[in-house]
Amino acid sequence: MNRRRIEEIIFRTLMFLATMLMGGVLILILIAIFRNGLPSLTWEMLTQPPKGGYYFGREGGIANAILGSLYLSLGAVALALIIALPVALFLNIHMKNYERWVNIIRFLMDTLWGIPSIVYGAFAFMIMIALGMKASLLAGIVTVALFILPIMIRSMDEVIRGVPDGLLEAGLSLGANRTEVAFLIFIRQCSTGFVTAILLALGRAIGDAAAVIFTAGFSDRIPTSIHQPAATLPLAIFFQLNSPIEEVKNRAYASAVVLTFLVLIISILSRYLSKKLKNH
Repeated sequence: MNRRRIEEIIFRTLMFLATMLMGGVLILILIAIFRNGLPSLTWEMLTQPPKGGYYFGREGGIANAILGSLYLSLGAVALALIIALPVALFLNIHMKNYERWVNIIRFLMDTLWGIPSIVYGAFAFMIMIALGMKASLLAGIVTVALFILPIMIRSMDEVIRGVPDGLLEAGLSLGANRTEVAFLIFIRQCSTGFVTAILLALGRAIGDAAAVIFTAGFSDRIPTSIHQPAATLPLAIFFQLNSPIEEVKNRAYASAVVLTFLVLIISILSRYLSKKLKNH
């Protein structure tokens, strides 16, 4: 057996073991969540906001946290998309001949991607104090949008980089300007990857607690205005796990089951839309 064959066997074995390790960890997490959470998951818990004494084991549910998470994550993704899409197109089309500057911007985006979300929350909290703002759904949306913006920009950027250069040249040769090529050709060409990038950012937004703990606040009511505080599922799980009452802790696991299902739905939707757009 030659050296190259031995190296192939070693690295294949290491990759297999790493895959099994990650799969095993995921299965253990899901087993722990579902075993503790499913018995406490009821229709009342999904459809009602918490009532007086909910965090002491009394009646109510987490409808406020479910809707608050959806409001916050969808609002943040929409706000980030308005900024991320033009930036990603600008980097790859209008700044195509300025590779040095583009690489610097990509490096900065990668750095911002790696900053912990709690830092974004602390930064936004400082701005809120300076402006005299209170915790609200709007503040949470802006904070989470800042947090997922680098993720969305870099994801879209990598998708656009995969488009052949000839497509841009063909568009320009037909008399279109760079902006027309960007919005009429590249968006359609990259639609599958853009959908994946958006849903990736949505998954990060809906599951984040640190970025909103200072900015969105927490409320037992379902928000009816962007200026009201809003509960989120990660914070609801955190508060319930801190309770000394065993029933409330089990409700925290039930909330984690709901959050897991939401992320699973986002993942399935991402794959479905990607395949559907690719076939078209």
